[in-house]
Amino acid sequence: MTKELTLVGIAGSLRKRSLSKALLRAMGELAPEGLTIVSADIGALPHYDQDLDEDGVRPESVEAFKKAIGDADGVLIVTPEYNHSVPGVLKNAIDWASRPGFRAPFTDKPVAFAGISPGAHGAARAQLHLENILLGMLSAIFPHRGVAVGGAPGKFDDDLRLSDQGTRDFVADFLTQYRDWLCSREG
Repeated sequence: MTKELTLVGIAGSLRKRSLSKALLRAMGELAPEGLTIVSADIGALPHYDQDLDEDGVRPESVEAFKKAIGDADGVLIVTPEYNHSVPGVLKNAIDWASRPGFRAPFTDKPVAFAGISPGAHGAARAQLHLENILLGMLSAIFPHRGVAVGGAPGKFDDDLRLSDQGTRDFVADFLTQYRDWLCSREG
């Protein structure tokens, strides 16, 4: 491994005790050598307003978010599932970073994602919607079978640390494969 890679991590929930944030935090701890995950706070982003989406007019929080994505080697999104889809706050963040078309930070940006849910399906439907959204923005989707953490409350301890060893092992392997894929794209 010759290059240190940095990912922008985005949790699709704003809750203080969010399982999405907890999984993203665990991913940072489980990241393999050569891979660093830096979390982006999407709670500071205003509602998307095309009237504000111009150079020199965009809110500073939006500019910082777009720059973080643009400067990163890849993006890692952890989404819960709300009403069989992605949460509005996550879609709002993605909308800000999806413009201008063909020159947006998500254009050709490598993206991997995971879903987490108290239900058995691990936000699988939200992940399908997220994949469609990202493909529409011309993102480079990591070709992996995915991470779907179902029954999530039972996989974390009271301090929201990922305690289920099988899930920890799977997530660690996922991140190693993502790192290797990112390196192969640059080769």
